[in-house]
Parts: sequence; C-alpha cells; structure tokens
Amino acid sequence: MDKQQSTQKLETFVIFPIGYVRRDDGKTYLEILEPYKPALKELEHFSHVQVFWWFSEFQDDMYREITQNEPPYEAPVTGVFASRSPVRPNPIGLTTAKLLQVDQERGTIEIGNIDAFDGTPVIDLKAYFPVCDRVQEVSVPAWCADWPEWLPAEGLGLED
Repeated sequence: MDKQQSTQKLETFVIFPIGYVRRDDGKTYLEILEPYKPALKELEHFSHVQVFWWFSEFQDDMYREITQNEPPYEAPVTGVFASRSPVRPNPIGLTTAKLLQVDQERGTIEIGNIDAFDGTPVIDLKAYFPVCDRVQEVSVPAWCADWPEWLPAEGLGLED
C-alpha cells in the first residue's frame, strides 16, 4: 500500500434493499417494500426509471478484489470501471428500464426488462430525466463503436 492509500480512512456504508426484482409469467416487476411505497408517488408519469440494484451473486470478497477483467465479448482486458462487469469493488448494478405500470398501493412496478435475476435486491430508483441522464456527444473505444446507439425499446434483459 502506498503512502496516500495508507492515510485514507476506510469508510463503511450500510445499504439495504428497498425491494426486489420479480419475474412472473413472462413479465418483470420491481416489488417495493412497504415502507417505501409512498416514494413511488408520481413515478407513473415517467417513461423510464433508473434501477440501482445489488449484484447479489457477486458480493463475496474475492469478487470485490478484482480490478480488471476479460469481457465476454470482443474487447481487450479492461479495468472494471471501464466495463459493465458484475465483478467490482462494490457490486452495484444500474439499468435504465421502461416503465409499463406503477401500482403505488401494491408497491409494484412493471418494467420492460432488466439485466438482473429474479430475487435481485433493488437498492434505489431514480426517475429518468433526459436533461440529466443523456449526453448528446459521446465517445467510446473502437471495440464497442459498432454497438447500437440506443437502448432497445424493450430494455436490457438477461441473455438466454
């Protein structure tokens, strides 16, 4: 450990679920826990929501220590901060999902899809605001330059 790292104070943060990803009969839902149902007020007026979720299958310490990985697609070895890998210091996932229906009373949000498993803990939601959440001019490395420019209409999902 270098001198700068040794003088930095390690902090611990407590993160807890506000709900869970649920998949049922070909549909995808976010099931929000009772104390957080009031936080859904007015969400139904948005077309999309950003879902912050916990990569619960990759939370072991051995995954948190990995800083580089070899992507499962044609690309060079990258640092985890230059990837969407679930293996990272804090296994937090982020997916922008299409809102299909919000039921505040029941605490359910039907979404188009999400790249998280059934039972995945949801740790936060943020309404998608184009003025804050999109960038007009971007650049990406050559190895992903031919990827689609826009999120698919149905959203990101799990690969079969």
